[in-house]
Formats: sequence, C-alpha cells, structure tokens
Amino acid sequence: MSAVGERIAAEINDRGAITFTRFMELALYCPNCGYYEKEEDIIGRGGDYYTSVSVGSLFGELLAFQFSEWLQEIQESSAKCSGLTPTDRVGEGGEVLRIVEAGAHGGDLARDILDWLHKHRPELFGALEYWIVEPSGGRRNWQQRKLREYGNSVHWVGELAGATGRAFPDSRVQHSAGLRGICFSNELLDAMPVHRLGWDAKARVWFEWGVTLQAGQLVWTQMPGGTPDNRNHQSSARDLISQFQLPIDHGLLDTLPDGFTTELCPAAEEWWRTAAMALGCGKVLTFDYGLSAEEFFMPERKEGTARGYHHHRPSSNVLAHPGEQDITAHVNFTAIRTAGESAGLRTDAFLTQAQFLTSIAARIWKDEGSFGEWTPERTRQFQTLTHPEHLGQSFRVLVQGRGI
Repeated sequence: MSAVGERIAAEINDRGAITFTRFMELALYCPNCGYYEKEEDIIGRGGDYYTSVSVGSLFGELLAFQFSEWLQEIQESSAKCSGLTPTDRVGEGGEVLRIVEAGAHGGDLARDILDWLHKHRPELFGALEYWIVEPSGGRRNWQQRKLREYGNSVHWVGELAGATGRAFPDSRVQHSAGLRGICFSNELLDAMPVHRLGWDAKARVWFEWGVTLQAGQLVWTQMPGGTPDNRNHQSSARDLISQFQLPIDHGLLDTLPDGFTTELCPAAEEWWRTAAMALGCGKVLTFDYGLSAEEFFMPERKEGTARGYHHHRPSSNVLAHPGEQDITAHVNFTAIRTAGESAGLRTDAFLTQAQFLTSIAARIWKDEGSFGEWTPERTRQFQTLTHPEHLGQSFRVLVQGRGI
C-alpha cells in the first residue's frame, strides 16, 4: 500500500469508517504523499490526464486577451466601482487591478497569461498584480520557480480571502472596497472533496457512502448518520440533501434504482460564495467538467460522476491506489451559479469551452495585430481546445460579474 494508503488505513483502524470526503482529501492533498503533492509531472502526455494548459500556451494567451478587455473596462468604470474620481489612475493613489488564480498547480497557466500581457499590454501589465491562491508549500515552490522572472508582480496566499482583499460577511454590504479584477480557476472545483450519497429504494432514504477496510482492502460501506470523522461531525445524508436542495421530487425518487449514487460538494459552493462576496468590480469564472443539477440524475449516471484517472485511462474504482491516481467529480454548475447570484453577482455566460474560446478568437481574427500572429501551431492548439471530441465540449465555463 502507498504511503497515503497507509495513512488512510491507520485512520480507519483508529476511528472507524471515514467519509469519502475525508478519503478524497487525504488521497489528493495529504502533505508530502497526496496525489497533487507529487513533484513529478502528472499532467500531459507523460502523466495521467490532459488539461487545456498542457495543449500549449494558446489557452493562457486567449484568456489574457479576454482578461485585458475586462480589466480595461474596470479601469474605465473605476469611479462607479471603487469611488475613485475619473482623474485617478491605477497605480497612482488608486487601487491596483488584480488577477487571482486558484489552483495554479505548476504555474504554467500563470506564466502564459503574464507572458502575453507583458508583451502585448505593457501598460496594463504595469498596473497589475497577479495573485495565486496556494495552500500547499510544495506546489508554491514549484510555482515560484516557474514565475521567478516576474518577481514582485506575483504574490501568494494560502486562502482565497487573502488574495481578494476584504471578505464580506454577507451580500448586503457595499462592495466598493472589494476585489477589482478577475478571480478564476481552471479544473479546480472538480478536484474538491465530495460527499457521495446513495439511495436505498426499499427504505426510501438516502445514505452516505463511506470507506472502510476489509481483509486489508479499502471498500465502500454505508455511514451511519452523524458519524464523526477525525476533524468534525459530519451531517447525515438526510441533512445534506436538505441543506443543498437537490432537485428531487417524489416522482423522480420512484424511478431511481436501488443504490443510485450522486455527489455533493459543499467546498465548491463555499469557494465560489467567498469569491463572489469579495468581488467589488470584475469577474469570477471557472473552467471545469460539470453538469446542471438535473443532469446528475440521468439514468446513465447511476454510479455517480466520481472517476479516477491513471495514465489517461478513466476508472470507476476511485478507492484503488490512493495517492497514485487523480480523483475528480463533476461540478454542479447550478449550485455554484446560485451561490454567486445569491451574493449579488449576475451571470454573464454559461457556455462550453468551445463557445467561450471561439468568441474570443473571433474578435482576435478581426484584428490579428492586437494579439500576435495566428500561426499554424496556434491553429493546431485551438482545434484541440475547441473540438467536441477533445476538450471543447466536455469543459464548461461559468462567468459571473459585478460592476462591468
């Protein structure tokens, strides 16, 4: 058993069955031995999965072009958003603009964005701070090595609230002192630990799936309601269902097969809510695998959406080889959209990645000089990023904003 597997087994032996949330947290993020704590390359051809960043620099360059448009709009509307007079200039007594990235992994996307802004929008680059939210000391070291050339333009914090300025306690306060800029993530929310809930058709109740040991192997088990893990007192499955208001009516319950499984991710909703409440003027957006709330209950998803990835092969056995395979679960975009709107954000777009990137490229093609030469290599990368059989259809993009 791997080092993180031994850590999980020891916790189960000490405290009994653990929730899948806790299992996923340890398997992915356990210091020094969790999957995302590995320094070896886990992304790209030699790793376990591809991302839009591993395709090449174009993804970051397209984002930089879009970000530059939004940031310029923020500058133009600064009086409305931050209380500055129209004559105030960013960097001369006014608040600086920020790009906040959460889940930067090795720092490649940050580098691609900063490279393009430095080359093509130098004045904007000079007024900009790039903040990376990174709780892991190991990953922070990788990122700092990758971004060394940008020196004081890049800053690191361990929590989202530290990068967005003031974290607002509720959505009724004035947001003029909040973040002026952009807060975004790419394939972050789908890696946040989830609760897995199962349906007992005979008893007509939901239960929470947990993880235990049987003959030395990690296996699934039903958690009793309110079972504590090593950190806090877990809500029962019924409490979770009630709290997060799944779109389940009695008619749908009548059709669900016994053992039907779905996931809930309170951590993703809380992350989005924190970003939304801290945003004074700008955008919050994410790129990720995901579904609407109703899509989680399609017949083909009776085993849920949690998957493991190892050497580019998906696996439904997410308990196998902890620390040695990626584990993801689809994002509930209905839930995070609602979280943002409840904090006062408006929804600007909910698109496939292909639709979002094509809309940016269409503007670039009208004035290629503002972006840089559209080379054959960029064409190849664009096709991979937008083709429905590659990354274009499976990734969705949610954009919410305030003030611009």
